[in-house]
Amino acid sequence: MAGGHRYFEVLGGGSAGAVVRAVWRAAAGQGFGWMGPSAVAMGNMGNSRPRHGFSLVELLVVIAIIAVLTSLLLPAVQAARGASRRISCVNNLKQLSLAVTTFEVAHNKLPPAAVMEKIDPIVIGGRTIFGEFDPKFGKMFSWVVLVLPYMEEGNLYSQFEFDRTVLEQSNEPQETHLSTMLCPSDDAGRLFYSDSEHTNGKVFAKGNYAAYVTPYHLDRQIDFPGALGGNGLSLSRVTDGMSHTFLISEVRTRVHENDQRGAWALGWVGSSMLAFDMHQRMKRDGGVCRELVGHYLHANGSGGCWNSLGATQPPNNLGPNLDVLYACPDSKGAQVEGMPCLRWLGRTQGYLSAAPRSLHPGGVNTVFLDGHVEFTLDEIDEIAMVYQVSINDGMIIDSDR
Repeated sequence: MAGGHRYFEVLGGGSAGAVVRAVWRAAAGQGFGWMGPSAVAMGNMGNSRPRHGFSLVELLVVIAIIAVLTSLLLPAVQAARGASRRISCVNNLKQLSLAVTTFEVAHNKLPPAAVMEKIDPIVIGGRTIFGEFDPKFGKMFSWVVLVLPYMEEGNLYSQFEFDRTVLEQSNEPQETHLSTMLCPSDDAGRLFYSDSEHTNGKVFAKGNYAAYVTPYHLDRQIDFPGALGGNGLSLSRVTDGMSHTFLISEVRTRVHENDQRGAWALGWVGSSMLAFDMHQRMKRDGGVCRELVGHYLHANGSGGCWNSLGATQPPNNLGPNLDVLYACPDSKGAQVEGMPCLRWLGRTQGYLSAAPRSLHPGGVNTVFLDGHVEFTLDEIDEIAMVYQVSINDGMIIDSDR
């Protein structure tokens, strides 16, 4: 046992040494009896000189102890890393919220969802099929671009040419990854978006945050605005209160360069904007389902009109509603990655909406208009969520902080 005693001396009198000594005594037949003293003696027969190394049994015991300790410590280490990533995301969201509210102080209104031009809505049978907001009609700069000066990114802001569209920038500022826009849980910091058809090959850096612009479809944000809906809202229109109104949440990115999600400089759905896709209440009138404007929150359909419950865009939504993008490359791969999508079919045949997403287990971080951050669960009640996306429904949701 001389080699074992020397090993104990190296370990000292700490807890690790005590553990090894206890296991060694058990191995020597003093505890569990799986290797009796005779077996130890046999290992030393014919060798009167002191041993100068580990015996096989000693080595196996130490390896077993290390394996057990590692298995106990690894979950704690992973949990600590996950908590650190969430804290980093929370700090980023607070910085973005501060930039938005500072913009409001400077301009007496919140930043618009994007720099765009209103279009004539498409109305069929008394129902609005597509609203006044078309993300691809106008200069297409996102709200993120507009608040860059309030994120200590004035130099980058000055590189944008606002007399051109975001697809025609000669200085390529949209290719820059912004640290404030990156969540450590995602790989956006090394990813870019580009599409020969939709961006003319222009490259856009990706990020991980997008603003809530409407509780309905993206194109209806002027009629049904979220915090950054339409062309910029006065705070006086946020009648539900800043502490009860969602502002910004997280989005995930994909490695595929044709997936637009996270492209922070683009004022597109999934890139920098989120739409919850809860329809307003409708009633049947002469065989036609007509909208009851201002009553879009509902628990049941009316008169056979379509009910959107169960088909909205809660956090990390997997369906039946999907992120509607201008292109959905490798749709099967997107489904496997937990980021299902489908291709937009145009103004008269499709809609635009997208869900917040993150790799944090169980939900996403969300910052409210007053700057406080909460963790929004994947299983959040749809009605509770839409009340918090909307700015003026008159329903106040007090969630736990």
